[in-house]
Amino acid sequence: MPRRYVDLSVPLESGIVSDPPIMLPQITYMTHEQTAEQVMSFFPGLQKEDLPGGEGWAVEMMQIATHNGTHLDAPYHHHSTMSNGERAITIDEVPLEWCFNPGVKLDFRHFDDGYIVTPGDVEAELKRIGHDLQPLDIVVVNTSAGERYGEADYLIKGCGMGRDATMYLLERGVRVTGTDAWSWDAPFPLTAQAYAKSGDASIIWEGHRASMEIGYCHMEKLTALETLPASGFEISCFPYKIKGASAGFTRAVAIFEE
Repeated sequence: MPRRYVDLSVPLESGIVSDPPIMLPQITYMTHEQTAEQVMSFFPGLQKEDLPGGEGWAVEMMQIATHNGTHLDAPYHHHSTMSNGERAITIDEVPLEWCFNPGVKLDFRHFDDGYIVTPGDVEAELKRIGHDLQPLDIVVVNTSAGERYGEADYLIKGCGMGRDATMYLLERGVRVTGTDAWSWDAPFPLTAQAYAKSGDASIIWEGHRASMEIGYCHMEKLTALETLPASGFEISCFPYKIKGASAGFTRAVAIFEE
């Protein structure tokens, strides 16, 4: 049976609004012309004219964080403990069986920026699309941020998944989720406004912190979720294996059997 693949990952690039300034990736591109001497240094006596077209190799030098680009957060990112006191697992310890499962898309693009999604919202959307959650379903949330990736307002776009909405998924066996926004939670600038009014620190990063009760992973900075149906596909999101890290880059892909 033929398969169709939909790339859900953004390219890692510099020069766009993808993260707050303190976290922006930096990529230096070295061209074939610039690296001819690098190749020559490995082979004494080799001259540039001896190389095809006088060219070396293309290589990129990067200064990046594990949370740049499309990535999978490990429970360790959320807190030092998970699942009511267990040591939080790092990205190299995430069970592989969590990372390739049936996908479910919740369409929350109609919610205002900064809105905190509730269990009732999740339940209503699942009823609308006619899906009963199964253990290990990978649930991705399509927000208004998806179409603004790289634009000046990206970091303030999209709704956030609240603690209770996240727990609704986790209590039903979901262990990997995802969003096309910068964060699984509401945009920080909008949460900061709410915190300034209430002084309630429990609203800060509340969706992430749900991992303290039931450990889970989530993807951030997904793309093309608007092209997906509500269900009927699988998602592959195996993370790059970085020892002891809080996250790993992933080439998230939706796979359809046709």
